[in-house]
Amino acid sequence: MASSGDRRHLFISHHHRDDGLVDKFTKLLSTNGWDVRNSSIRAKPANQDRIDKGLVAEKVIQRLLRMKISWSSTVVVLIGEKTHTRPWVNWEIDQANAQGKRIVGVFEQGGKNYDVPASLEKYASAIVGWNSESIKNAVDSGKNIFETPDGTTRQQATSKTSNC
Repeated sequence: MASSGDRRHLFISHHHRDDGLVDKFTKLLSTNGWDVRNSSIRAKPANQDRIDKGLVAEKVIQRLLRMKISWSSTVVVLIGEKTHTRPWVNWEIDQANAQGKRIVGVFEQGGKNYDVPASLEKYASAIVGWNSESIKNAVDSGKNIFETPDGTTRQQATSKTSNC
């Protein structure tokens, strides 16, 4: 059993159709020594249907998400094929930023070059590939690490200078 020193309280932001990816993510970290406590919402199909049909007030969802994000130490955004299209993912990232949380993007396993949500591009503390050491460093080190989906270092834009 992992010690409480290995426990991480994370809010895992994701497209609800990627619930299986959340399971793979927590398993990856648990097999590498972490006890992950995930505070994100994972609605049962009947509840997700009610949300999709607008039968749950937006303010109720926002209040619940704010509480769950507040409980976490870090917000992890799983970047899958459709993540960038999800308004709630961007809302969660914006809320995490407003609460001063560390925000770490993790590309889905397999090195896909999926689009990154707009709010993640704006507020990310780190974006890394699907690698337990990269993820652990991004969450714990406080370093702003930016990688491509295959885990190589992203090239930073160079500043332009003019020759006057």
